Amino acid sequence: MKKRSGRYPSLAVDGQGASVVPNAGAVLLLRTAETVGLDRTLSQTVEPWRRPLARHQAGKILLDLAVSLAVGGDCLADIGQLRAAPEVSGPVASDPTVSRLIATLAAEAPAALAAIASARAIARARAWTLAGEHAPDHDASAASPLVMDVDATLVTAHSEKESAAPTFKRGFGFHPL
Repeated sequence: MKKRSGRYPSLAVDGQGASVVPNAGAVLLLRTAETVGLDRTLSQTVEPWRRPLARHQAGKILLDLAVSLAVGGDCLADIGQLRAAPEVSGPVASDPTVSRLIATLAAEAPAALAAIASARAIARARAWTLAGEHAPDHDASAASPLVMDVDATLVTAHSEKESAAPTFKRGFGFHPL
């Protein structure tokens, strides 16, 4: 077995693998997180909540959770998607380990959320630095602000709530943002 330099395994393209396409998005997210240093920074900022003899780093567990949600998961147990592909995500914490970490962080929610926000801010600044003049906020100033147009698709959902009204297209649903 080769030594890894990061928290996630190095990949090799061979075309013989199974379940390659479903994990392509996860690879992109993980490599981006590594490039901007989110994996390292997150691990450092949430280190105080790591148990003394823990096998898995708290930051990696949180990053794995974020990736599992991004690739279609909707609960903590969906981290199993990553566990099923160790060649992409490396060792992934068990469901009880993930639940214990979330409970530990929830016990000190304001401090934990501040630590996570700090790690995200550092990684975002690194991403914009790496992007240089191609960063979205490169020429932004008070006189020329960065304008973000957030658009999304309405998710169709039936509603039997009292006074529920249809959208302008006569359907029922919600906006995920």
